[in-house]
Amino acid sequence: MEPRAKSSVLLIYTGGTIGMKPDPETGVLAPFDFSTIYDEFPYLGKLDVELEVINLTPIDSSNVTPELWCELARLIRDNYDAYDGFVVLHGTDTMSYSASALSFMLVNLARPVIFSGSQIDGRENLITAVEIAAAREGGRAVVPEVCICFQNKLFRANRTTKHSAEQLNAFRSDNYPILAEVGVSIHYNRPFIRRPAPDPGPL
Repeated sequence: MEPRAKSSVLLIYTGGTIGMKPDPETGVLAPFDFSTIYDEFPYLGKLDVELEVINLTPIDSSNVTPELWCELARLIRDNYDAYDGFVVLHGTDTMSYSASALSFMLVNLARPVIFSGSQIDGRENLITAVEIAAAREGGRAVVPEVCICFQNKLFRANRTTKHSAEQLNAFRSDNYPILAEVGVSIHYNRPFIRRPAPDPGPL
């Protein structure tokens, strides 16, 4: 298959603070309509990325069950050939559980699946997750594995835990190096990024 001139990313919203904004009358947080994502996150329009959005019924991440993991795996499988990468927006309480589960469910994965969310304001998390999901070199994904992108760091999903409900840098990876750090640009820790087989076969 010929590499695409412009990367395409499928964004899947499952719930969490990152998809909420204050109601102008009550001040109570309520989900916004992701069909207006470029209004909520204007910088996304500056990225050289074709972005599509699927809204799942929002769920508090403390109520996540394996049924959601199966639904996410099916969505990624069924859309795998149409996109270069995937971003899953998820509440932080169980993000590491969901991301870790997907890392084992998606066999022969050769494209990025980047989980992200927010403790307060997730704009930078979302923008960076989309950039990483879209990143390609020589027609191949830079980070072809399931990861968590949070507070300027990219972690391998199944090496990540949430260690704080208060701090903005809520996640850490105690027994594996981080895969990327974000500053003015994204610096990838390439020796530690998983590489698929040259011909990994179907997902």
